[in-house]
Amino acid sequence: MSRPDFRAAAARRLSEERELSPTIISLLSDEGAKTLGVRNVPVDRIEPNPENPRLSFEEGALDELAASIREHGVLQPILVRPRGPNQFQLVAGERRWRAARQAGMDTIPALIEDLDDDAALEIAIIENLQREDLSPLEEASMYEKMIRDHGYSVRKLAQKLGKDKGYLENRLRLADAPPEVRELVSLRKDTLSHAYELMKVEDPKRRKRLAAAVARGDLSLVKLRERIEGRPPRVPRAGDEASRAMEPEPVEEEPEEEPVSHVAVPTGDNALQTAKGQFSDALTALITVLRSPEFASDASDVDRQNLAKYLTITKATLENVISVMRSRGPRD
Repeated sequence: MSRPDFRAAAARRLSEERELSPTIISLLSDEGAKTLGVRNVPVDRIEPNPENPRLSFEEGALDELAASIREHGVLQPILVRPRGPNQFQLVAGERRWRAARQAGMDTIPALIEDLDDDAALEIAIIENLQREDLSPLEEASMYEKMIRDHGYSVRKLAQKLGKDKGYLENRLRLADAPPEVRELVSLRKDTLSHAYELMKVEDPKRRKRLAAAVARGDLSLVKLRERIEGRPPRVPRAGDEASRAMEPEPVEEEPEEEPVSHVAVPTGDNALQTAKGQFSDALTALITVLRSPEFASDASDVDRQNLAKYLTITKATLENVISVMRSRGPRD
């Protein structure tokens, strides 16, 4: 019997399931919010949120997730709110819900929270902002909505999302960009810096001509700046054309956020034992923190509520994992 590829299985589950982030869990602690717990909810009793900022789902990725759900089930609960007797509306996790429905699942694990419209939309926006495949224009639109509809300042929103204030300000410029600039960014994601330069051009006709040239690949960032500023193009000195041709043209991009650190997935023959050891160590560390005098004296009620909600979701995830493991019979 061949050994199971624990690394592949773990990586697949990590790509399929996304825990509710601390930012979202903090929004579930607003006064007046009522937690109804985690339970298996009939898939056909859940409706998508019409205000969800995410409008498109990549079919290929959805098919892959549905196939994996048929094999392993849904481990991480989605977030819903009640909308009537045994009726619910999605708040976070629409991709998992769609894949579960496509996979023919009757029920899906869900955390049920009694949320008002503003909180539900805010959570949906923040969840979508965590997507790795989010386009710059989608990102800009969501930032603008958070500021316009939810009263966030740029600084407060940057702190909430853990992003640089200058990064948000640059993205917000795209929300009000002229149509030709937005179209350029939607067609070519590598033209963000070009887009910011084009927004300095006040003449609409000139801006459209320059944007079209960039889209065709006729203008590099340096050449675009020369055109906009009216500077003569740089003339290479005799004898150094060959060396210049081999050097990449400098591109100045806006600062991006720091990459997120992930826990390394164990590999090798002892991968399962290693993962179990890491899990045990993590639980021991958590218990040590919870028993510490500092936690007892310094943790606020909000911190305790957030942790309780997080542990409730984690408990449901573990119960789903246990159920999956017990349901798997001997394999050849």
